[in-house]
Amino acid sequence: MRVTSVIWLAVFMRKEASRGAYVTVAKKGAQQAGAIFVLHNHLDGTFDIYGPAPQSMFEANQSERQFELIHQKVQQDTADQYFEKQKSFDPDLWIIETESGSGEISLEVMS
Repeated sequence: MRVTSVIWLAVFMRKEASRGAYVTVAKKGAQQAGAIFVLHNHLDGTFDIYGPAPQSMFEANQSERQFELIHQKVQQDTADQYFEKQKSFDPDLWIIETESGSGEISLEVMS
């Protein structure tokens, strides 16, 4: 069984805070199963965007949320345009922003 979006978010925020990163919810989505996107701010004017990995990329019995890197080192306007497009497909999505100069993020990222 998959953890709800709101519970996953609470755990993610705690992990990020424990390593000194700042996390904020830029857009709240559906509490049970809203898709989660993460905007990682490198504090140099660039951002990475992570989104849900396609279900076909991991095993059916895997319950942990998996992410894929969608855009790397993009400007704010590119990120804004991407999220506006995503919101038109799925208005129940979550957008989480993290800030860290180290460039690290505690996500399960598919390669």
